[in-house]
Amino acid sequence: MTATGVLPDTALQALIDQGAIAADPGVIPAQLQPASLDLRLGRTAYRVRASFLAGKGRPVADRIAEFEMHRMDLSDGAVLEKGCVYVVPLMERLALPEGITAVANAKSSTGRLDLLTRVITDGGVEFDRIPAGYTGPLYAEICPRSFSVLVRPGMRLNQIRFRAGQAVLTDAELRTLHAADPLVSGTAVISEGLGFSVDLKPEGTDLVGYRAKPHTGVIDLDRIGHYTPRDFWEEVRTEDGSIILDPGAFYILVSREAVTIPPACAAEMAPYLAMVGEFRVHYAGFFDPGFGHAAAGGVGSRGVLEVRCHEAPFVLEHGQVVGRLVYERMASVPARLYGADLASNYQGQGLKLSKHFRPA
Repeated sequence: MTATGVLPDTALQALIDQGAIAADPGVIPAQLQPASLDLRLGRTAYRVRASFLAGKGRPVADRIAEFEMHRMDLSDGAVLEKGCVYVVPLMERLALPEGITAVANAKSSTGRLDLLTRVITDGGVEFDRIPAGYTGPLYAEICPRSFSVLVRPGMRLNQIRFRAGQAVLTDAELRTLHAADPLVSGTAVISEGLGFSVDLKPEGTDLVGYRAKPHTGVIDLDRIGHYTPRDFWEEVRTEDGSIILDPGAFYILVSREAVTIPPACAAEMAPYLAMVGEFRVHYAGFFDPGFGHAAAGGVGSRGVLEVRCHEAPFVLEHGQVVGRLVYERMASVPARLYGADLASNYQGQGLKLSKHFRPA
Protein backbone atom coordinates (compact mmCIF):
# COMPACT_ATOMS: atom_id res chain seq x y z
CA MET A 1 0.00 0.00 0.00
CA THR A 2 1.97 3.01 -1.27
CA ALA A 3 -0.55 5.87 -1.50
CA THR A 4 -0.59 8.15 1.55
CA GLY A 5 -3.75 9.48 3.11
CA VAL A 6 -6.95 8.26 4.75
CA LEU A 7 -7.84 4.77 3.57
CA PRO A 8 -11.14 4.48 1.65
CA ASP A 9 -13.71 1.71 1.87
CA THR A 10 -11.97 -0.37 -0.81
CA ALA A 11 -8.70 -0.34 1.14
CA LEU A 12 -10.53 -1.21 4.36
CA GLN A 13 -12.06 -4.22 2.63
CA ALA A 14 -8.56 -5.25 1.58
CA LEU A 15 -7.38 -5.02 5.21
CA ILE A 16 -10.33 -7.21 6.22
CA ASP A 17 -9.47 -9.73 3.51
CA GLN A 18 -5.85 -9.79 4.73
CA GLY A 19 -6.86 -10.31 8.36
CA ALA A 20 -5.49 -6.94 9.53
CA ILE A 21 -9.05 -6.14 10.60
CA ALA A 22 -10.86 -9.14 12.06
CA ALA A 23 -14.00 -9.67 14.08
CA ASP A 24 -16.15 -12.30 15.78
CA PRO A 25 -18.68 -12.48 14.21
CA GLY A 26 -17.12 -11.26 10.96
CA VAL A 27 -17.33 -7.70 9.69
CA ILE A 28 -20.59 -7.01 7.84
CA PRO A 29 -20.97 -4.68 4.81
CA ALA A 30 -23.08 -2.17 6.78
CA GLN A 31 -20.04 -1.35 8.94
CA LEU A 32 -18.04 -0.02 5.99
CA GLN A 33 -18.34 3.74 5.52
CA PRO A 34 -16.62 5.78 2.79
CA ALA A 35 -13.59 6.51 4.97
CA SER A 36 -14.11 4.61 8.21
CA LEU A 37 -15.31 1.39 9.77
CA ASP A 38 -18.06 1.20 12.40
CA LEU A 39 -17.14 -0.76 15.54
CA ARG A 40 -19.63 -3.05 17.29
CA LEU A 41 -20.28 -3.60 20.97
CA GLY A 42 -19.61 -7.07 22.31
CA ARG A 43 -21.77 -9.04 24.75
CA THR A 44 -20.43 -7.83 28.10
CA ALA A 45 -20.24 -4.41 29.75
CA TYR A 46 -18.06 -3.81 32.79
CA ARG A 47 -19.04 -1.05 35.19
CA VAL A 48 -15.76 0.45 36.42
CA ARG A 49 -14.92 2.90 39.17
CA ALA A 50 -13.19 5.38 36.89
CA SER A 51 -12.05 6.03 33.36
CA PHE A 52 -8.58 4.68 32.65
CA LEU A 53 -5.91 4.05 30.04
CA ALA A 54 -4.18 0.68 29.98
CA GLY A 55 -0.68 2.17 30.14
CA LYS A 56 2.46 1.00 28.41
CA GLY A 57 2.89 -2.75 28.47
CA ARG A 58 -0.39 -3.40 30.28
CA PRO A 59 -3.47 -5.18 28.85
CA VAL A 60 -6.90 -3.61 29.26
CA ALA A 61 -8.22 -6.87 30.77
CA ASP A 62 -5.86 -6.43 33.75
CA ARG A 63 -7.07 -2.87 34.33
CA ILE A 64 -10.72 -3.97 34.13
CA ALA A 65 -10.02 -6.53 36.87
CA GLU A 66 -8.48 -3.72 38.92
CA PHE A 67 -11.41 -1.28 38.56
CA GLU A 68 -14.44 -3.50 37.93
CA MET A 69 -17.52 -2.97 40.11
CA HIS A 70 -19.83 -5.39 38.29
CA ARG A 71 -20.48 -6.78 34.84
CA MET A 72 -23.61 -7.00 32.70
CA ASP A 73 -24.69 -9.33 29.91
CA LEU A 74 -25.92 -7.18 27.04
CA SER A 75 -27.52 -10.06 25.11
CA ASP A 76 -31.09 -9.10 25.99
CA GLY A 77 -30.31 -5.39 26.30
CA ALA A 78 -29.01 -3.53 29.34
CA VAL A 79 -29.14 0.06 30.54
CA LEU A 80 -25.94 2.09 30.82
CA GLU A 81 -26.78 4.67 33.44
CA LYS A 82 -26.11 8.37 33.21
CA GLY A 83 -22.96 9.42 35.08
CA CYS A 84 -21.43 5.92 35.22
CA VAL A 85 -18.38 4.58 33.37
CA TYR A 86 -18.44 1.31 31.43
CA VAL A 87 -15.93 -0.65 29.39
CA VAL A 88 -17.24 -2.91 26.64
CA PRO A 89 -14.99 -5.26 24.62
CA LEU A 90 -15.65 -4.70 20.93
CA MET A 91 -16.21 -7.43 18.36
CA GLU A 92 -13.37 -6.11 16.20
CA ARG A 93 -9.64 -6.59 16.70
CA LEU A 94 -6.62 -5.36 14.76
CA ALA A 95 -3.29 -6.59 13.44
CA LEU A 96 -2.12 -3.36 11.80
CA PRO A 97 0.69 -3.40 9.26
CA GLU A 98 3.63 -1.10 9.82
CA GLY A 99 2.90 2.29 8.29
CA ILE A 100 -0.86 2.14 8.97
CA THR A 101 -2.15 4.02 12.01
CA ALA A 102 -5.73 4.37 13.18
CA VAL A 103 -7.84 6.93 15.03
CA ALA A 104 -11.27 6.32 16.52
CA ASN A 105 -14.13 8.68 17.24
CA ALA A 106 -17.73 8.62 18.33
CA LYS A 107 -20.33 8.37 15.59
CA SER A 108 -22.43 11.47 14.98
CA SER A 109 -25.56 10.10 16.64
CA THR A 110 -23.50 9.05 19.66
CA GLY A 111 -22.16 12.57 20.11
CA ARG A 112 -25.60 14.14 19.76
CA LEU A 113 -26.78 12.06 22.72
CA ASP A 114 -23.84 13.29 24.82
CA LEU A 115 -22.38 9.80 25.12
CA LEU A 116 -18.69 10.14 25.94
CA THR A 117 -17.41 7.15 23.98
CA ARG A 118 -13.72 6.42 23.42
CA VAL A 119 -11.64 3.49 22.24
CA ILE A 120 -8.90 2.06 24.43
CA THR A 121 -6.28 -0.55 23.53
CA ASP A 122 -3.79 -2.82 25.23
CA GLY A 123 -0.72 -0.77 26.14
CA GLY A 124 -2.52 2.41 25.12
CA VAL A 125 -1.39 5.76 26.51
CA GLU A 126 -3.97 7.83 24.58
CA PHE A 127 -7.67 7.48 23.94
CA ASP A 128 -8.78 6.84 20.35
CA ARG A 129 -5.22 6.57 18.97
CA ILE A 130 -3.89 3.25 17.68
CA PRO A 131 -0.22 3.10 16.58
CA ALA A 132 1.13 1.35 13.51
CA GLY A 133 1.76 -2.32 14.10
CA TYR A 134 -0.79 -2.64 16.93
CA THR A 135 -2.03 -6.19 17.34
CA GLY A 136 -4.78 -6.87 19.82
CA PRO A 137 -8.35 -6.26 20.95
CA LEU A 138 -10.33 -3.03 21.03
CA TYR A 139 -12.52 -1.75 23.85
CA ALA A 140 -15.08 1.04 24.09
CA GLU A 141 -15.20 3.20 27.18
CA ILE A 142 -18.72 4.61 27.48
CA CYS A 143 -19.90 7.31 29.89
CA PRO A 144 -23.46 8.56 29.29
CA ARG A 145 -23.45 12.23 30.29
CA SER A 146 -27.04 13.43 29.71
CA PHE A 147 -29.23 10.36 29.13
CA SER A 148 -29.22 6.74 30.26
CA VAL A 149 -29.22 4.45 27.23
CA LEU A 150 -30.28 0.90 26.43
CA VAL A 151 -27.64 -1.01 24.44
CA ARG A 152 -27.30 -4.44 22.85
CA PRO A 153 -24.47 -6.43 21.26
CA GLY A 154 -23.66 -5.28 17.74
CA MET A 155 -24.63 -1.63 18.30
CA ARG A 156 -22.24 0.77 16.60
CA LEU A 157 -21.29 3.75 18.79
CA ASN A 158 -17.70 4.25 17.60
CA GLN A 159 -15.97 4.38 14.25
CA ILE A 160 -12.35 3.99 13.27
CA ARG A 161 -10.38 5.64 10.47
CA PHE A 162 -7.10 4.32 9.08
CA ARG A 163 -4.24 6.38 7.65
CA ALA A 164 -1.11 5.71 5.65
CA GLY A 165 1.47 8.41 6.32
CA GLN A 166 0.73 12.11 6.67
CA ALA A 167 -2.80 13.01 5.58
CA VAL A 168 -3.60 16.46 7.02
CA LEU A 169 -3.82 19.31 4.50
CA THR A 170 -1.75 22.39 5.27
CA ASP A 171 -3.45 25.77 5.36
CA ALA A 172 -1.89 26.59 1.98
CA GLU A 173 -3.27 23.37 0.50
CA LEU A 174 -6.64 24.09 2.05
CA ARG A 175 -6.76 27.57 0.49
CA THR A 176 -5.89 26.12 -2.91
CA LEU A 177 -8.61 23.48 -2.55
CA HIS A 178 -11.18 26.08 -1.46
CA ALA A 179 -10.37 28.24 -4.49
CA ALA A 180 -10.99 25.29 -6.82
CA ASP A 181 -13.90 23.65 -4.97
CA PRO A 182 -15.46 25.93 -2.30
CA LEU A 183 -15.50 24.24 1.08
CA VAL A 184 -17.77 26.65 2.90
CA SER A 185 -20.47 29.20 2.22
CA GLY A 186 -19.20 32.73 2.77
CA THR A 187 -15.65 33.69 3.68
CA ALA A 188 -13.33 30.81 4.54
CA VAL A 189 -11.52 31.25 7.87
CA ILE A 190 -8.46 29.03 7.45
CA SER A 191 -6.06 28.57 10.35
CA GLU A 192 -4.95 25.05 11.22
CA GLY A 193 -8.09 23.89 9.47
CA LEU A 194 -11.34 25.47 8.35
CA GLY A 195 -12.94 27.54 11.10
CA PHE A 196 -16.70 27.61 11.58
CA SER A 197 -18.96 29.76 13.73
CA VAL A 198 -22.24 29.36 15.58
CA ASP A 199 -25.59 30.40 14.09
CA LEU A 200 -27.70 32.27 16.64
CA LYS A 201 -29.68 34.32 14.09
CA PRO A 202 -31.37 31.70 11.89
CA GLU A 203 -33.63 32.95 9.16
CA GLY A 204 -37.34 32.94 9.98
CA THR A 205 -37.16 31.61 13.53
CA ASP A 206 -35.79 32.35 16.99
CA LEU A 207 -35.12 28.64 17.69
CA VAL A 208 -31.33 28.29 17.80
CA GLY A 209 -30.76 25.02 19.62
CA TYR A 210 -31.69 22.49 22.25
CA ARG A 211 -30.58 21.92 25.83
CA ALA A 212 -30.66 18.45 27.39
CA LYS A 213 -33.14 18.09 30.24
CA PRO A 214 -31.58 16.87 33.50
CA HIS A 215 -34.15 14.16 34.35
CA THR A 216 -35.44 12.00 31.53
CA GLY A 217 -36.28 8.43 30.61
CA VAL A 218 -34.01 5.86 28.97
CA ILE A 219 -33.19 6.04 25.24
CA ASP A 220 -33.16 2.70 23.41
CA LEU A 221 -30.48 3.20 20.76
CA ASP A 222 -32.27 0.82 18.36
CA ARG A 223 -35.36 3.04 18.20
CA ILE A 224 -35.03 5.41 15.26
CA GLY A 225 -37.41 8.37 14.91
CA HIS A 226 -39.19 7.18 18.05
CA TYR A 227 -38.81 9.75 20.81
CA THR A 228 -40.57 13.08 21.23
CA PRO A 229 -37.95 15.84 21.50
CA ARG A 230 -39.73 17.77 24.27
CA ASP A 231 -39.45 14.76 26.60
CA PHE A 232 -35.64 15.03 26.51
CA TRP A 233 -34.80 18.54 25.31
CA GLU A 234 -35.64 22.16 26.11
CA GLU A 235 -35.77 24.55 23.18
CA VAL A 236 -33.21 27.36 23.21
CA ARG A 237 -34.51 30.58 21.68
CA THR A 238 -33.08 34.06 21.31
CA GLU A 239 -34.02 37.24 19.50
CA ASP A 240 -30.76 39.14 20.01
CA GLY A 241 -28.26 36.62 18.65
CA SER A 242 -26.77 35.56 21.97
CA ILE A 243 -27.35 32.91 24.63
CA ILE A 244 -25.84 32.24 28.05
CA LEU A 245 -24.44 28.75 28.45
CA ASP A 246 -25.01 27.24 31.89
CA PRO A 247 -22.14 25.32 33.54
CA GLY A 248 -22.54 21.58 33.14
CA ALA A 249 -25.35 21.87 30.60
CA PHE A 250 -25.27 20.17 27.20
CA TYR A 251 -26.49 21.96 24.07
CA ILE A 252 -27.14 21.09 20.44
CA LEU A 253 -26.44 24.11 18.22
CA VAL A 254 -25.58 24.51 14.53
CA SER A 255 -22.87 26.18 12.50
CA ARG A 256 -23.60 29.36 10.56
CA GLU A 257 -21.68 28.02 7.58
CA ALA A 258 -22.66 25.21 5.25
CA VAL A 259 -19.59 23.06 4.64
CA THR A 260 -18.66 20.52 2.00
CA ILE A 261 -16.18 17.64 1.95
CA PRO A 262 -14.92 16.92 -1.59
CA PRO A 263 -14.74 13.26 -2.67
CA ALA A 264 -10.93 13.18 -2.43
CA CYS A 265 -10.95 14.46 1.18
CA ALA A 266 -12.15 13.56 4.63
CA ALA A 267 -12.40 15.79 7.68
CA GLU A 268 -12.60 15.69 11.46
CA MET A 269 -14.13 18.23 13.82
CA ALA A 270 -11.69 19.62 16.38
CA PRO A 271 -11.83 22.28 19.10
CA TYR A 272 -10.89 25.79 18.03
CA LEU A 273 -9.05 27.33 20.98
CA ALA A 274 -9.50 26.62 24.65
CA MET A 275 -8.90 30.32 25.31
CA VAL A 276 -12.01 31.56 23.49
CA GLY A 277 -14.37 30.71 26.33
CA GLU A 278 -15.46 28.42 29.13
CA PHE A 279 -17.02 25.81 26.87
CA ARG A 280 -16.10 22.91 24.64
CA VAL A 281 -17.49 21.97 21.24
CA HIS A 282 -17.53 18.19 21.35
CA TYR A 283 -15.58 16.80 18.43
CA ALA A 284 -17.50 13.59 17.94
CA GLY A 285 -17.74 12.36 14.43
CA PHE A 286 -15.77 12.11 11.24
CA PHE A 287 -16.94 13.94 8.14
CA ASP A 288 -16.88 11.53 5.22
CA PRO A 289 -16.03 12.25 1.57
CA GLY A 290 -19.12 13.67 -0.12
CA PHE A 291 -20.65 15.28 2.98
CA GLY A 292 -22.61 18.28 1.71
CA HIS A 293 -20.94 17.99 -1.70
CA ALA A 294 -22.68 18.23 -5.08
CA ALA A 295 -21.06 14.98 -6.21
CA ALA A 296 -23.15 13.18 -3.58
CA GLY A 297 -26.32 15.20 -4.04
CA GLY A 298 -25.51 17.77 -1.39
CA VAL A 299 -25.64 21.55 -1.50
CA GLY A 300 -23.62 22.19 1.64
CA SER A 301 -24.50 20.87 5.09
CA ARG A 302 -24.30 22.64 8.42
CA GLY A 303 -22.13 21.26 11.15
CA VAL A 304 -24.08 20.30 14.26
CA LEU A 305 -22.29 21.52 17.39
CA GLU A 306 -22.36 19.51 20.60
CA VAL A 307 -21.52 22.09 23.23
CA ARG A 308 -20.82 21.72 26.94
CA CYS A 309 -20.15 24.69 29.19
CA HIS A 310 -17.52 24.32 31.90
CA GLU A 311 -16.91 26.19 35.15
CA ALA A 312 -18.57 29.57 34.56
CA PRO A 313 -21.64 30.80 32.68
CA PHE A 314 -20.56 32.01 29.25
CA VAL A 315 -22.16 34.31 26.70
CA LEU A 316 -22.09 32.79 23.22
CA GLU A 317 -22.76 35.23 20.38
CA HIS A 318 -23.84 34.84 16.77
CA GLY A 319 -20.90 34.36 14.42
CA GLN A 320 -18.42 33.47 17.16
CA VAL A 321 -15.85 30.99 15.86
CA VAL A 322 -16.21 27.85 17.96
CA GLY A 323 -14.50 25.04 16.08
CA ARG A 324 -12.62 23.92 13.03
CA LEU A 325 -12.63 21.16 10.50
CA VAL A 326 -9.28 19.50 9.88
CA TYR A 327 -9.21 18.28 6.29
CA GLU A 328 -7.21 15.24 5.19
CA ARG A 329 -6.44 13.80 1.78
CA MET A 330 -7.82 10.40 0.88
CA ALA A 331 -5.40 7.75 -0.33
CA SER A 332 -7.95 7.30 -3.13
CA VAL A 333 -11.55 8.27 -3.74
CA PRO A 334 -13.92 5.80 -2.04
CA ALA A 335 -16.25 3.59 -4.03
CA ARG A 336 -19.25 5.22 -2.31
CA LEU A 337 -19.68 8.78 -1.06
CA TYR A 338 -21.56 10.02 1.97
CA GLY A 339 -25.15 10.63 0.94
CA ALA A 340 -24.89 8.72 -2.34
CA ASP A 341 -26.33 5.19 -2.22
CA LEU A 342 -25.87 5.21 1.56
CA ALA A 343 -28.35 5.59 4.41
CA SER A 344 -26.81 8.93 5.40
CA ASN A 345 -28.89 10.49 8.17
CA TYR A 346 -27.36 13.96 8.11
CA GLN A 347 -26.78 14.91 4.47
CA GLY A 348 -28.12 18.42 3.87
CA GLN A 349 -28.73 18.90 7.57
CA GLY A 350 -29.42 22.05 9.54
CA LEU A 351 -30.18 22.15 13.27
CA LYS A 352 -30.97 18.50 13.94
CA LEU A 353 -31.15 16.16 16.91
CA SER A 354 -29.94 12.59 16.68
CA LYS A 355 -31.80 10.11 14.50
CA HIS A 356 -33.59 8.67 17.55
CA PHE A 357 -35.96 11.65 17.75
CA ARG A 358 -38.98 12.53 15.67
CA PRO A 359 -38.66 15.72 13.62
CA ALA A 360 -39.20 18.67 15.95
